[in-house]
Amino acid sequence: MPCEKPDGGTPRSRSLEMQDRAKRLIPGMSQLLSKRPDQFSAGVWPGYFSKAEGAHVWDLDGNRYLDMSISGIGANVLGYCDPDVNAAVLAAIQNGNSSSLNCFEEVVLAELLIELHPWAERVRYARTGGESMAIAVRIARAATGRDVVAFCGYHGWHDWYLAANLGAGDALGGHLLPGLEPAGVPKALAGTALPFGYNRLDELETIVANHGREIGVVVMEPIRGQRPDPGFLPAVRAVADRIGAVLVFDEISSGFRLNTGGAHLELGVEPDIAVFSKAMGNGYAIGAIIGRAAVMEAAQSIFISSTYWTERIGPAAAIATIRKHRSADAGKHLVALGCTVQDGWRRIAAKHGLPIHVGGIPPLSHFALESPEALSLHAYFVQLMLDKGFLAGPRFYSMLAHTPTHVDKYLEACDGAFASIADAGLKGDVSSRLRGAPAAAGFRRLA
Repeated sequence: MPCEKPDGGTPRSRSLEMQDRAKRLIPGMSQLLSKRPDQFSAGVWPGYFSKAEGAHVWDLDGNRYLDMSISGIGANVLGYCDPDVNAAVLAAIQNGNSSSLNCFEEVVLAELLIELHPWAERVRYARTGGESMAIAVRIARAATGRDVVAFCGYHGWHDWYLAANLGAGDALGGHLLPGLEPAGVPKALAGTALPFGYNRLDELETIVANHGREIGVVVMEPIRGQRPDPGFLPAVRAVADRIGAVLVFDEISSGFRLNTGGAHLELGVEPDIAVFSKAMGNGYAIGAIIGRAAVMEAAQSIFISSTYWTERIGPAAAIATIRKHRSADAGKHLVALGCTVQDGWRRIAAKHGLPIHVGGIPPLSHFALESPEALSLHAYFVQLMLDKGFLAGPRFYSMLAHTPTHVDKYLEACDGAFASIADAGLKGDVSSRLRGAPAAAGFRRLA
C-alpha cells in the first residue's frame, strides 16, 4: 500500500518515501553512485528493493520488474539469489563465518584462481573492488620502489586514483566519470597518477618520456567500452617491461564476462597483477589480487591487513560462483544475449528514425540517443519501461539468469518505448511527458 503524505494529500509510494528518508540521513543517499535514482530518473526510479530472484526485482510497493538494467551494477553475473551460491553461503554461516582461525576456503579459492590464470602464483584478498585496486597499487609501488602510476580507465574512489584530478582540469573526465572532486585527497599526491587514453599508446609514451623511471606502475582495464586495437595491449606490456614497471590489469568490470576468469585470457596478454571483484562473488563481497610471485611477495614487507578480509562468506561465494560459471559456460551465454540486445537497439532505433550510439562489450552494453535532449530522452525511456514492468535504462548487463525469452520481451517493450520517444522528439514535448527528473550526467551532489 502507498504511504500517505503527512498533509493527507496524494499518496506516495513506499519506494519514493524511503528515498526521502534516505536523503535526510545518508549523504549522497546511496553508498554507490551508480545506484542513485538520479542516475536513472529521480522521482520515478524505485530506488529500493524488497526481494530479488533470478532476473526479477520487487520494489517496496510489491511491484515486480524484469531487471534488464545494470544487474546489481554487474555484480550478479549468475542472477539474483542464485540457489547454488546461496547454499554455499548458508553453509559457511551455519559453520561459523569467522573465528580466531582462518577459513580454509581462501586457500581453495586461491588454487582455483591460479588454475584459471596459470601465469599467476600468489593471491591476496579484500572485499571490494576499490580497496582491491588500492592494494594492488600499494604492492606494485612497494615492488618497484617508485611512486608514479600511469593509468587508463576507471579504478575506484581511493586517493591514489583521485589524485589525478588535483590541479587544473578534469583528468578523469575521459575515464567513465567526469566531475570527480578530489577534495580530501592530500595535495602532495599531485602528479602521482597520470592518465592515458585507451588505444592511445602515444599518450602512454608521452608520459614515459616525461617521467621515465619515476613510473612504478601501469594500471589499465584490458577492455571495457571497446576492444583493443591490434597490438595495443602487447605494446603496453612492452612499455612496462622497458621501464621496469608493474603492469596491473583491473578486471573488476571485465572479469567473468567473456569467459570464466579474466578478459586478458582471451586478449592474449598477461599482466603482473590482475584484480577481480564484482562478478566473482555474484553479489557477495569479495575481491582478489592475483599476481606473479616476484611482485606479490612485496606484500610481506608492507602492512596490508584487515579483520574482515578473513571472513568466510566472500570466499565461499566466490568458489561456488566460479564453479557454476565454468560448468555453465556462462561467458558464452552473456556474450550471446548482449549481442542480441545491441543488434536489437540498432534495429529498433533505425525503424523509428532515432540516431543512436551503441557500445560496450556485449555483456556490458550501453546505448546513447544522439540528441541535445539525450538525458531527457533517456529518462523518458526509463519511465516508459517501468510502466511496462522492466527495470531498464541506457545500459544492459547480462546475467546467466536472463533468457532469450526475457530478451525478446524486453526488445518488444523497447520497440514501443522508442516509438514514443520518436513521437515526443517530433512534437518537441519530451519534458512535459516526464514524471521525474532527467538522469544526471556523471557525478554531482544530490540535493
